[in-house]
Amino acid sequence: MNAPDTPLRGQSTTVGGRMYMAFELDEKSWKLSLGDGQRAPSRCTIAAGDTTAVLTAIANAKARCHLSADAPVYSCYEAGRDGFWLHRWLTTSTRLVL
Repeated sequence: MNAPDTPLRGQSTTVGGRMYMAFELDEKSWKLSLGDGQRAPSRCTIAAGDTTAVLTAIANAKARCHLSADAPVYSCYEAGRDGFWLHRWLTTSTRLVL
């Protein structure tokens, strides 16, 4: 393939319009890191299992990154005791892409 090593002129090569979220799950609290891949991510700590706080953190991060409310969220977290139900909840409660 003869593809150039430099981006096309006048075309953006950045991925936009997406939210990236990482969870660190603990028994009493969850740490979230949220960003759009272009700005420094925001971080917050919420009570473990507080799904309302998760949705609030997502909404706040989207607003901070100037993303639309329906922008997809790409998420990662460990598949432990909380990870399984968290996955089911996220895929039914938000526009999440795994």
